[in-house]
Amino acid sequence: MTICDLRPTIYRCRLAGQRQIADRKSEMQKLDREFYRRDTVEAAQALLGKILVRETADGVMSGRIVETEAYVFGDPASHSTRGRTARTEPMFGEPGHAYVYFTYGFHYCMNVVAHPDGVPGGVLLRALEPIDGIELMRRSRGKHSIKDLCSGPGKITKAMSIDGSLSGENLLGDRLYIIDDGTDPGEIVARPRVGIKVATDKLWRFYPVRYREWVSRL
Repeated sequence: MTICDLRPTIYRCRLAGQRQIADRKSEMQKLDREFYRRDTVEAAQALLGKILVRETADGVMSGRIVETEAYVFGDPASHSTRGRTARTEPMFGEPGHAYVYFTYGFHYCMNVVAHPDGVPGGVLLRALEPIDGIELMRRSRGKHSIKDLCSGPGKITKAMSIDGSLSGENLLGDRLYIIDDGTDPGEIVARPRVGIKVATDKLWRFYPVRYREWVSRL
């Protein structure tokens, strides 16, 4: 069989895969605005088990959220506490948007803007269990191990092609959003946040016991 002979088969497989993803998505519920309009620490726990979806021209990628951190207004580790700037504007805006920032001159981190009205805050996504588009993620990360693809904030954004252009993105749109497939995350562990030097006593990093093999650290 020649390379030309293979192409129709590859194309049909790709379309079948996209249809399967679309069929699953149609059975799931995209989170609405009210889901994000709540206490930020509560939202960090409520997001566990939900599925982050990224749609690109190359295909669809998704992963189950298995580790989060909460950053609230007044918290010295939160960007919002430092004041309203062009960079932090999404955190002060309507809940249900993305806040993406560049850190350490090396990678992007994605936060889900979730807070009561008038009280800025966000939930940092620290780890996902990859579900769809795994080969796309591997290509973006240059890594093969599925456990290593999204086990860290910078790994998530690299794997799923999330950068600063998506800061402020409406999570009720079609490029970047979160869906609920009804999964119960079960028992949730609370730990100190990592990568910060202040407010290290706050137990605002969360992950489900049943998904601990996918987290960035225990």
